[in-house]
Amino acid sequence: MTNPPVAAQTTPRQARLIRWGIGLGVAAALVVLWVSNIYLTASFTQTQRAQAELRAALYAGNLKSTLERFAVVPTLLARDATLITALSTGDYISTSQRLQGFQEETGAASVFLMDLTGNIVAASDRRMLGESRSDSEFFSQLLRTQGTLFSAVTDPASGTTRFYYGQKVELLGSIMGAIVVEVGLNRAEDLWRRSNVRVSMADAQGTVLISSDLGWRSQNLTSIIETARRPTTAQRVFGLLQQIPLSELVYIDGERFMVSEATLGFRGWKLSYFAPMDGVDARVNAVIALEIMFMAIAAAALFYIASRRATRESRRSHRESAELRALNARLSAEVEQRIRAERSLQSAEQSLEQAAKLAALGQLSAAVSHELNQPLAAMRTYLAGARLLVKRNRTEEALSSMQRIDDLTERMGNITKQLRSHARKAGDVAVLVDLRNCVTDALAIMSPRLGKQTVTLVQNLPDAPAYVLGDSQRIGQVIVNLISNALDAVAKVTEPRIAVTLELGETISLRIEDNGYGIEDPESVFEPFYTTKQPGEGVGLGLAISAGIATEMGGRLIARNGVPLGAVFELQLPRADGAKKAAE
Repeated sequence: MTNPPVAAQTTPRQARLIRWGIGLGVAAALVVLWVSNIYLTASFTQTQRAQAELRAALYAGNLKSTLERFAVVPTLLARDATLITALSTGDYISTSQRLQGFQEETGAASVFLMDLTGNIVAASDRRMLGESRSDSEFFSQLLRTQGTLFSAVTDPASGTTRFYYGQKVELLGSIMGAIVVEVGLNRAEDLWRRSNVRVSMADAQGTVLISSDLGWRSQNLTSIIETARRPTTAQRVFGLLQQIPLSELVYIDGERFMVSEATLGFRGWKLSYFAPMDGVDARVNAVIALEIMFMAIAAAALFYIASRRATRESRRSHRESAELRALNARLSAEVEQRIRAERSLQSAEQSLEQAAKLAALGQLSAAVSHELNQPLAAMRTYLAGARLLVKRNRTEEALSSMQRIDDLTERMGNITKQLRSHARKAGDVAVLVDLRNCVTDALAIMSPRLGKQTVTLVQNLPDAPAYVLGDSQRIGQVIVNLISNALDAVAKVTEPRIAVTLELGETISLRIEDNGYGIEDPESVFEPFYTTKQPGEGVGLGLAISAGIATEMGGRLIARNGVPLGAVFELQLPRADGAKKAAE
């Protein structure tokens, strides 16, 4: 047969090189993307850091200028003659209106005047009139302080902090009262909130005075930042991939921020600006997306070149398809020939199996004939004796002879019953079977052959039932076959011995041991048509059929050589404990 020409195909070495090339290309692309991500993140983060520092400085400078601008206002108002006269005379009719004018001109949050008792006698916000501040620490310090006094007072209920500049009002060295100007830093807080930025200002102890986040008021800013610097595992891995120091980042409501701090230069106060990292991520992702797009275009070009090569090979293979179809037709014909040969082999195997069955029936018929001849001969003897006894009127002795004849007929009935049971077709439904009964029945069937041979038979059967789920006829067939093989094995042994042992456990084990010459090839003993007997004595199907029966019942049949000699066949079947309990 001439082989057709084979199209040029990719060799295994070329295929490996292609796979390695693709793998290296993917790895190189991943490395480029990772390095680009690190570089771009570092670059954009540096820009973001500079912008954050600038904005923090601007916010801090704005607050500082506001505080410094209002520092001189109480000094000027404390010298106002109208206010001094009002405190001297107690006439405050037009004072509140005058303070309201000062408040509008300076842009203060509020301005109010207190007398020596701490009562507010005039205020730009008339709702404050009549309030008493005599118990406040700020009022007490204000009367004792020379010059302007500043204080930040926090309301425990709302957490809101108010900022006051105050100075006492004097006339000819006598204290008449005090003037207080409230600085409106809360306006800056409102502006931060409307601008959707995160800014917080804390005093020297770290307590938040004003913040765009209302929940942070009166809390410790250092603790808030330290808590926010505890990222989740996913956030930590993402930060490591981008090579951003975790000490620079905080995580608030699932978002990343960079903290930039600036000092106000006022009583140690500090402002913290939280710059969002979303803009950095967006710019980095945009550049990475462009790189991925260029890589995809390059990969598409490579795949296009590879597809052109595959197309050429496909065209070449199509040109050779006619010869391949002819070869396929020849191979199909060969396959059909093999199938016919296999069918012939199967038919021969079935014929051999039928022959083995007929041989087994012949052996059993001979054994039955021998076993039944003895009781028949004894019956004739007893019957002749009974006639003589009847003639001599020895009735009791005659009845005894008749009883012996009855026993012999019962024995013959048992033998034929066992043979019918052994020959009956196995049922399809598994039932509860006691292996002890199967062993007893098998030994009864083999009793004629056991009587012919001088064999020492040892039975080790347990007192407890050995229940399995199966068919008693098929199990008996296996046991009869194993005992028959054991008898063949010890036929030429000086002191033949066969032991039948039944052990209980999770698996019930039935062992049949002999002291014969052992097994030449234990691994092949269960193969069909394997036999060591002389031609005409067997076809080698008994053990193969027995092994198949054991497998169908969920067990197995094992063969091995004994120690020091002999052979051991072990039938292992699963124990039916649940079925046993149900039966009980």
